[in-house]
Amino acid sequence: MFLPQKILEEKLRNMLAEDVGQGDITTALIVPADSTAEAEVITKEAGVIAGIEEARILLESVGLKVEALVSDGEKVKAKKVLIKISGDTRTILSVERTLLNIISRMSGIATLTRKLIEKIRKAGLKTKVACTRKVAPGLLYFDKKAVLIGGGDTHRLHLDDMILIKDNHIAVAGSIEKAVEKVRENSSFSKKIEVEVSMVEDVLAAAKAGVDIIMLDNFSPKQIEKAINLLKEAGFFSNVLLEASGGITAENILSFASTGVNVVSLGEITDSAKALDISLEITKVEKTRHH
Repeated sequence: MFLPQKILEEKLRNMLAEDVGQGDITTALIVPADSTAEAEVITKEAGVIAGIEEARILLESVGLKVEALVSDGEKVKAKKVLIKISGDTRTILSVERTLLNIISRMSGIATLTRKLIEKIRKAGLKTKVACTRKVAPGLLYFDKKAVLIGGGDTHRLHLDDMILIKDNHIAVAGSIEKAVEKVRENSSFSKKIEVEVSMVEDVLAAAKAGVDIIMLDNFSPKQIEKAINLLKEAGFFSNVLLEASGGITAENILSFASTGVNVVSLGEITDSAKALDISLEITKVEKTRHH
């Protein structure tokens, strides 16, 4: 994922502006205006680091000097220094929480994603691990990018990425066949068509309609195997990608991944990932004229 620097900078500065309000009163009362300092961003626990690019852009945009000691996607141990910062002390302290929120959240998502992928690879499976659109409002770019850094699949980034016919679309259209027919009338050749099915019997209807991907929604591993057998018997299995979604967790992911589906998607990667514990510590303060 790539955004021109100025666009990314604007997103980050908006986050900072939201936190700073009319100014950091604590810092203004305690820290002399001409004070400069050096600081380090340190991870307190092991994990996969993400958000380094965002950290650099944010810090540089407020006039601070940055030295990144790790790259996005790097696996680190606890107590690792991630970034060294130097410049105006007031600015360092005012930007601290926003900076840590971004790196902590993104690293937490990347860490969980990598853990799930490693679990699947160790079992000798090639199943893709994807997130869903269950991201924090306003953080879609950052949450999805963190999944990518962790080695996962971003799934749809936006509603215009792909045609995904869900249960409510089918309810309005009347049937899977009618929904797919309506889509085919006016959709661009460039968009894949995925349909969500909630019953084993509907899998054949979706395959016969010629969709590219079938999402097996809230299927148990046994139901998925039944659906795969139906597709194989009817000669559709190799024509369609299969995605399992709903009810998948870090605990049961292997039972879903080993059914033969191509993709497992789970909301908990972005909606429940625990933020990595990361802190900022001032390591040196330059003497000022006030001292």
